Amino acid sequence: MRKFTGGTILVATHNPGKLEEMESLLNPYDIVVRGAADFNLPEPEEYEDTFAGNARIKARCAMEATGLPALADDSGVEIDALGGAPGVHTADWAETENGRDFIMAMKNTRGLLVQSATPEPWTARFCCALVLAWPDGHDEVFSGNVEGKIVWPMRGEQGHGYDPVFQPDGYNMTFGEMDPGEKNRISHRAVAFSKMVNRCFV
Repeated sequence: MRKFTGGTILVATHNPGKLEEMESLLNPYDIVVRGAADFNLPEPEEYEDTFAGNARIKARCAMEATGLPALADDSGVEIDALGGAPGVHTADWAETENGRDFIMAMKNTRGLLVQSATPEPWTARFCCALVLAWPDGHDEVFSGNVEGKIVWPMRGEQGHGYDPVFQPDGYNMTFGEMDPGEKNRISHRAVAFSKMVNRCFV
């Protein structure tokens, strides 16, 4: 375990929604948050088959390019009826020639669920791995999950990614309908973040 003593963290993401979420989570700790776009960093190839492996790739690439401590996450949704897919390929399912289109991805995913003939509820979980990498090569890894189900039609315009079709257990609204503060309190990223705070910031 290593305590974080710096004043700036580079959050290794080009996703503005994810960056905003991480800024909100880090705000209480008086830390300056920078994003990958601030440094024109390229997106590294993610070739690992685990969330932790891909998060480590992103964190280390950003740290090596800037010399700053870097925080990266890899996250996605695992749907039981699809054998755990899309999983680490969640963002890949949204890729188009013109960038990521998660509305298309959610529609295609729903189509696959219907084709599977699996009865509802379509149980699923959002998974997250966070990696905090220091310039000397040390890193810490934290994981978090939140259980729920895939619902249709899409509901809500908050959040990002698959949020409009994911309804967490114990709630009657999707992540896409939730106030961002409430989502940040219970999300998979929040679970992983809480572990990181307890080990590195408290």
